[in-house]
Amino acid sequence: MNIKDIVNRDIVNLTNCEHEPVHIPGSIQPHGFLLGLRVKDFGIDYCSANTTEFIGFTPAQLLGKNFMEAFGSVPLLLLKDYIASQLSSSSASPLKLAFNNRHFLCTVHRSAETYIVEAEPIVEAQKVQADVYNQTSQFLSYMHDTHSLQELCAMVAKGTREVTGYDRVMIYRFDRDYNGEVFAESVRDDLEPFLGLHYPHTDIPVQARELYMKNLLRLIADINYTPVPIFTIDDLENKNLDLSLSILRSTSPIHVQYLQNMGVGATLTISLIYQKKLWGLIACHHYSPKNLSPEVRLAAQLQGHFITSQIQVRQSNEEYEVARKVNQALEKLNGIAFAPTEASFEAIANEPHLLQLCNATGVSIVFDGVVYENGETPSDADVLKLTQWLSSHARNTGFHTDKLIDHYPEFDECLAVSGIVYFALAGDPNNGIIWYRPETLTEVNWAGDPAKAIVKDEKGLSPRNSFGLWKEIVKCQSKPWLQPELNASANYAHILQKQVNYLLVSREEERYRKLSEVLHETNSELENINWISTHDLQEPLRKIQLISSRILDRDEVSEGVSESIKRMNHSANRMQTLLIDILKYTRIKHNDASFETVEILPILESAIADLAEMIHEKQAVITMGAMPVIKGVPFLLKQLFSNIVLNSLKYVADGTVSQIRIEASQISVNADFMGEPEKRYHTISFIDNGIGFEQKFVDSIFNIFSRLHSQSEYQGSGIGLALCKKIMQAHQGFIVAKSQLGQGATFTLYFPEVVL
Repeated sequence: MNIKDIVNRDIVNLTNCEHEPVHIPGSIQPHGFLLGLRVKDFGIDYCSANTTEFIGFTPAQLLGKNFMEAFGSVPLLLLKDYIASQLSSSSASPLKLAFNNRHFLCTVHRSAETYIVEAEPIVEAQKVQADVYNQTSQFLSYMHDTHSLQELCAMVAKGTREVTGYDRVMIYRFDRDYNGEVFAESVRDDLEPFLGLHYPHTDIPVQARELYMKNLLRLIADINYTPVPIFTIDDLENKNLDLSLSILRSTSPIHVQYLQNMGVGATLTISLIYQKKLWGLIACHHYSPKNLSPEVRLAAQLQGHFITSQIQVRQSNEEYEVARKVNQALEKLNGIAFAPTEASFEAIANEPHLLQLCNATGVSIVFDGVVYENGETPSDADVLKLTQWLSSHARNTGFHTDKLIDHYPEFDECLAVSGIVYFALAGDPNNGIIWYRPETLTEVNWAGDPAKAIVKDEKGLSPRNSFGLWKEIVKCQSKPWLQPELNASANYAHILQKQVNYLLVSREEERYRKLSEVLHETNSELENINWISTHDLQEPLRKIQLISSRILDRDEVSEGVSESIKRMNHSANRMQTLLIDILKYTRIKHNDASFETVEILPILESAIADLAEMIHEKQAVITMGAMPVIKGVPFLLKQLFSNIVLNSLKYVADGTVSQIRIEASQISVNADFMGEPEKRYHTISFIDNGIGFEQKFVDSIFNIFSRLHSQSEYQGSGIGLALCKKIMQAHQGFIVAKSQLGQGATFTLYFPEVVL
């Protein structure tokens, strides 16, 4: 059996420490030993090199063996019971196990398909558990005596230092960019305080912050330790072990060098997680080697839980006074009524409460390209440019920042504003409201030059050596917007949106009023045209028909003149038919007749009786079954049936006996077909054996004046089917045609099924 170590020797051969794989160092710290057990069978698959020192077995003697084979059945049963009951608990107490008759406190967790057991010798605790409990109880009483978050953190730092005995305990808080600030501190009297110092985000790179999210407690007992390699059976290529949750995990060489440069001998770090983000750390430093018992570590970790449980409460208390004032301004602003006109925006902008509701120094309202402003604002041209950029950048929602230049470099510092709160308004993409704050020069005290946090020299990557005070003046940044201020501005933007909506509705009403007037005038003109069509135009036609008939009655008219007069008379007849059909079409459009219960069969029989002469001439055969009762207008229905039957009689091939079958049924029409929820309909289908048409023309045949054949082939005005469509629309129904060229056509009428 070949064994190998899994030490990651390339861990610092990098050009950027932010990519250092700190979770797979392949080694541990020497104050304990590690075993990696396969989940499936508890076989020992990993083993640290120092097992000989702690339990008298070499890695070669342990690797490949089953845990029970190596240590007996009792430790295995205890381990299995612990895994079943406490493995998933974040506050699980350590497991006491005996290895080769030596007793250890063990922490256990799962990494992929491996249980990792980390064992440390049981030693006399620095503080007995009762003392730890007393410290914790005393700390709980301190919590009730503090009011601000900073006071609470200072008390936690003091309590943690008393529990652990470290030389320095800092509460380290991150900003939005993960730069750290020493927010509170308890330190040995003879040491230089770090309170108020800032540390750049590069001090704790991304992958390290991710580990702090997973593993809430991190201990380094001796900064100058020699890493202990982890061995495994050499049975797979690139075999490795993720130690993200490990207590003994070896530390990044860069981090070790960083702490050495600070003169630190041992550390304890506790993660502060708030709203699923890394809010900060409890960072404990000792200036000589120092280990803690698992009980004391747990008590120290409890201090972190106290802080995170109180962050929301303390921040709410600190923001309460701000919230009270801005809400007061919002209420006063809401109590003022503004008319839905453009002039009201000027009045709104000039209201002092508009600035007070988010403690701004200026405000701009942009509506329809006009800027209404108050206080310290950029020029109108700059406001319009900024609003245009915001409308696309913020995607017509909201946006806020205390450092505008980071997002919009064109808006340089000479424009005298650094912080903005923006909300879009309806009506136009560039409509919006913007509150402004000016630049606030801030002095930041860095612990060393942040630009030189990590340097690269002939020895490779190295953290900075200097932690002396480095002052920086922050420019182009305003005082940050507090959450109550953002809430109040969002609430008023919503109210202002209603004002805009009222104005837009008022505009639309005015536009519709004008359109209605135009429509009324147009309808009057159409009525005049209808009158001309039905009376004035038909009068000359009747005279043409009368005179042409008299000429044709004379014997002396030549054959050529007679044919010309006949064509003239025929054209006059066609025009008269066209005028009559147009009149029918317009009457349907303006019909106000009320619906009534109608039996279809008598109306259908009456329509067919009116066509008796043409039916006899065509020798047509018409059959029909039972017909429904519907709600409708009788004379329109008669016109509808007459037009469809006439259409079938007209478009039949020469020498073919016209056959028309009329059938009725009930059907449900689904949403896919009509674009609306499923409805029940009465259908009446007219099925003929005429010449038919190609289905691609199915929509065009219902258009007014639309014809598929020339006038010489089949006579007609081109209004008949358009008239049918109008009648069906008047009955809240529709008409559908299906056909194939030379195989007849089917016209189906759909009448809504109503309760009679």
